[in-house]
Amino acid sequence: MNASSPSTALDLDNADYSARDRFELMHREIRDRICLLDYTPGTRLSETELAEEFGVSRTPLRRVLARLEDEGLVQSVHGVGTFVTDVNLDELAQTYQLRMELAGMLGRVMPVAPDEALLSGFRALSARSKSLLKAPAPREFARLITDFFLATLKLTDNMPLRATAERLYYQTSRIWLTSVSDSVIDLGEEMRIFDGELNTVLAALEVGDLPAAAMLQQAHISMSFARMSQEPD
Repeated sequence: MNASSPSTALDLDNADYSARDRFELMHREIRDRICLLDYTPGTRLSETELAEEFGVSRTPLRRVLARLEDEGLVQSVHGVGTFVTDVNLDELAQTYQLRMELAGMLGRVMPVAPDEALLSGFRALSARSKSLLKAPAPREFARLITDFFLATLKLTDNMPLRATAERLYYQTSRIWLTSVSDSVIDLGEEMRIFDGELNTVLAALEVGDLPAAAMLQQAHISMSFARMSQEPD
């Protein structure tokens, strides 16, 4: 099955963008579509359609797909095409374990004391969370979880740590939405749990306790994995 192209707000014609900027924008857009299940596992990604949509030649598009393949999100089959990979919780158990270890390192390796701008960002995430509690929406909640994760990366200045943590996060991020779709976990309950965890992390950051914030993030990953590992009723 070929992927239909969701409408995109990307403006790759911006004269201020470098070739690298355009590459990063395309990469993030396609990665988001995969992680939000716009492109479900097994979907064939058409180079021709994507290149036409983004207004680029197939050469830069192929470089984007090669990066996504290196990240484990797509697989290229010679002579057939490029397909979105499947996700399996059991197969990614070791990835979750490493994510937990890296989360703890955020508070120890080149830590960055949160300034008012960073704290404001976490407060905005908390406000979004409370708004979603009133009107649950799995896709928007998935975006909130991702934005929360990206915000936690700003707590360290160690670029290799940030890059590795981000790569592993996107390898596992689809599992949550899949678990909701398969009724393995309850959306409303997950949102209430996450809201409490986010507020606890925010409280730790507001008093400057980065190690505590990092340990809370470790616990969040561990308990989320445990809930998704449960057999559905």
